Amino acid sequence: MTAVIEARHLGKSYGALRALDDVSFTVEPGRIVGLIGPNGAGKTTALKAILGLTRFSGELRVLGRDPCRERDALMREVCFIADVAVLPRWLRVSQALDFVSGVHPRFDRAIAASFLRKTDINPRSRVRELSKGMVTQLHLALVLAIDARLLVLDEPTLGLDLLYRRSFYDTLLNDYFDKERTILLTTHQVEEVENLFTDVIFINHGRVALNAAVEDLPGRYQQLTLASEQAARARVLQPFYERELFGRVAMYFEGRTAAELGTFGELRTPSIADLFVAKMQGTGNR
Repeated sequence: MTAVIEARHLGKSYGALRALDDVSFTVEPGRIVGLIGPNGAGKTTALKAILGLTRFSGELRVLGRDPCRERDALMREVCFIADVAVLPRWLRVSQALDFVSGVHPRFDRAIAASFLRKTDINPRSRVRELSKGMVTQLHLALVLAIDARLLVLDEPTLGLDLLYRRSFYDTLLNDYFDKERTILLTTHQVEEVENLFTDVIFINHGRVALNAAVEDLPGRYQQLTLASEQAARARVLQPFYERELFGRVAMYFEGRTAAELGTFGELRTPSIADLFVAKMQGTGNR
């Protein structure tokens, strides 16, 4: 099965700043991948490379194509929602559907209209008359109506309240995603969507800090919570990160077994959000 994205040794610099530094990863079809990193980590640069919006060193294939040389053909199979609404504020909702219908051969206007009928959006309203949540719903309607193989989402719910965020992801999963499509998502609201991910890629200072399937994390990482007086003994096993937790200590280990750690305290698989913090702030990432 051909990978949706194959990145090998990607590099990109802006003057003295190394935005991508020897970045390699693969995204397989039918996956929901979280590309997660702090501000300035290189996420947006990676997305720009995938979408053919910036030059880079190294090798990159998206749906089997070179995103820079074959961008026109690639964009017929890729959809993108950014964190900033780009629709002209004077545009009417119906005109947005007219425009996309005219420029994208895989757009089904009936699907977009059906979705919009479930919202409070008036087809004659101009974009400037819509709330931020409604603009996001309009973007989502346009995307749902395009039969794309890859959907790239860059902070798509930034600035929306919890109800809009929950509705957005529920619609995305129930009405759009299937095993023939792939979603690549960047977000800072990891706790809200970590249950959606099949894979995670952590990036920091332009380098990949973690690239793993979510199903593999329990066998690789352990969070040990123990009494403070037991901490010194457990540190012999070299946690890569630890923090105070309600008067106790939470330690994070990679490659240690439950048999090695279980006698010290309580064990669990860390959440993706907790693991992200640990990887960003732990040994080797300071």
